[in-house]
Amino acid sequence: MKPARRPRPQRRRRAPPGTAPGTVRIDPNAAPTRLRAMLFNAESLIEVDSPELALPPEGTTLWLNIDGLGDGALLGRVAEVFGLHPLAMEDIVNVHQRPKAEDFGNRQFIVLRMPQPDAAGFQTEQVSLVLGKGFVLSFQERSGDVFDPVRQRLRNPERTIRARGADYLCYALLDAVIDACFPPIEALTERIEAMEDAAVFGATALTMSEIQEQKRQILTIRAAVSPLREVLIALMREDHPMVGDTARLYLRDCQDHVLQLNDALTSLREEVSGLVDILLSAQTHRTNEVMRILTLISTIFIPLTFVAGVYGMNFDTMPELQWRWGYPVVLGVMALIALGLLLWFRATGWLGRR
Repeated sequence: MKPARRPRPQRRRRAPPGTAPGTVRIDPNAAPTRLRAMLFNAESLIEVDSPELALPPEGTTLWLNIDGLGDGALLGRVAEVFGLHPLAMEDIVNVHQRPKAEDFGNRQFIVLRMPQPDAAGFQTEQVSLVLGKGFVLSFQERSGDVFDPVRQRLRNPERTIRARGADYLCYALLDAVIDACFPPIEALTERIEAMEDAAVFGATALTMSEIQEQKRQILTIRAAVSPLREVLIALMREDHPMVGDTARLYLRDCQDHVLQLNDALTSLREEVSGLVDILLSAQTHRTNEVMRILTLISTIFIPLTFVAGVYGMNFDTMPELQWRWGYPVVLGVMALIALGLLLWFRATGWLGRR
């Protein structure tokens, strides 16, 4: 039975060649834009849906989360109020970017790929962070993210995240995205190990389409994880004006997590390559088994065919033709030849070999 073909991920829309830098092109299929704000300091927290756009007061930190990139006018007002560079806005709405960090003077722009589950396993969506003085902006393609643990920490008055400023909040969001990459990799590891067991012990048939699907998943998560090392190196510069010593210290922990993810992905790539070798070896082994059985059958029937051919010749003077017991004797001789060959094959180990 031919395996069903799984749908490939939808291609990202890109600007036409030659488009001027900084041109913001809104995807007509993009999700509606929704704003959520969390304004806090060490003593208080205010959460607002659809807030008024304004810079935070002195001594407070603002986290403005933007879900959906379909409202160009609203995104334009966000860019105007918070002083976003046109090149940053272009990368925010064109969601085919690789993870990166760019310094726009008093604004730090970061692009991440956030894993999200789907029917085939998982895909990644672009998350853009903008770090400014006293605020962090997060832009997402649609509703649903991995930032709920950060929100819970902000709602807890006993946690110190409220008092540590915008750079620490930016670290917390970055750390949440990085940690969200571990469950897909663990799930991939379990699936590949199960496929290895099936291939080695023959519990189920392993197909090339299954291996290719796992390779595609590994490439998807690898594209999200591998560039993060460069992002963290850019943020951990000693002279970075937007990142303080405390946040820089915690970013080193993020870097350690990225190294762990990269090591796990390297192991998975090697295991998937090994699965291809196992599959080809299993197919070769099955082919050899079929050829061995066919060879044994042919070998048995060659002398039988010879005897049948001899007594199929049309000669009147063959003495056995007039003998009463000639026919059963010839059949018996042929049966003995076949039995003798089978016993010989069994004695030499050609039968019953696994």
